[in-house]
Amino acid sequence: MPFERFVQTGRIAKASAGPLKGRLVAIVDVIDQNRVLVDGPLTGVPRQEYRLNNLHLTKYRIKFPYTAPTRIVRKAWTESDLRPSGRSAPGPSRHRTSARINQVLIDNLSTLQRSSLNDFDRFKLRYAKRQRNKLLTIAFNTLKKRTKADGTPRVLKKDRRERLRAEKAKGGKKAAAKK
Repeated sequence: MPFERFVQTGRIAKASAGPLKGRLVAIVDVIDQNRVLVDGPLTGVPRQEYRLNNLHLTKYRIKFPYTAPTRIVRKAWTESDLRPSGRSAPGPSRHRTSARINQVLIDNLSTLQRSSLNDFDRFKLRYAKRQRNKLLTIAFNTLKKRTKADGTPRVLKKDRRERLRAEKAKGGKKAAAKK
């Protein structure tokens, strides 16, 4: 799959470290392979150099000339349909934990939340994951056993026995034939 987000003049990026964390910036110039000149006139970011390792490139790009001054970057940004957000929420939103094996707790823990867990919380998380995985394995194996390779349902001997017992209890074919 080819790359779609290039480090180029006008590319909108989200800062991921330092005091600018979470703010949107526009790349104005490429200094070298590790650093770029960024500017965020509508998000309160002054023009400065910033490390590429600390930027998350977005799919958005605005058109302005190479090394344009801040006023031209501001004008191009306002003319585009991008809405500047000063700070956005870092990571996934927090959810309440449910009683069902804390599914949300297992799936949506960010790295920051994981690093703040104590030993007992890590144990609870590991135990909940183990319980969830057991349930998933049982459900998967049941479905796998009850379907053929082509996807059609398979009738098991156990199902046939239960069906015959149910018919016998109702007074199935043999009882009707005797009368």
